[in-house]
Amino acid sequence: MFKNTPAFSGYSVDNIEKAKEFYGNVLGVEVEETKQGLNLKIPGTSVFLYPKTDHVPATFTVLNFAVEDIDAAVDALADKGVGFERYEGMHQDEKGIARGKAVGMGPDIAWFKDPAGNILSVLEG
Repeated sequence: MFKNTPAFSGYSVDNIEKAKEFYGNVLGVEVEETKQGLNLKIPGTSVFLYPKTDHVPATFTVLNFAVEDIDAAVDALADKGVGFERYEGMHQDEKGIARGKAVGMGPDIAWFKDPAGNILSVLEG
């Protein structure tokens, strides 16, 4: 039914201005502001962020950024003040990177939050 239908993802934030600053200036994503929210123009897809006064952050990863060099990405984000999440049992290193490739358990991945508390990640397959 939807085989050839374009799609996009969306999730809520509690403050559009903080989201615009974070996604545009910290992450370097092209951001388009509309009356309804923010369009994140990410190569190959788009994501819509909308304001919600009773926003509750997602408890799962809502957006993954595939990178060629996870160490460089984590270092660049840390230099911009981004902190990385720690999860019990994920065997993360001192940078917060779970090194899945080395043990045959998926990609190398590091999680962080946007200003609204939504979980994002950078990963290297």
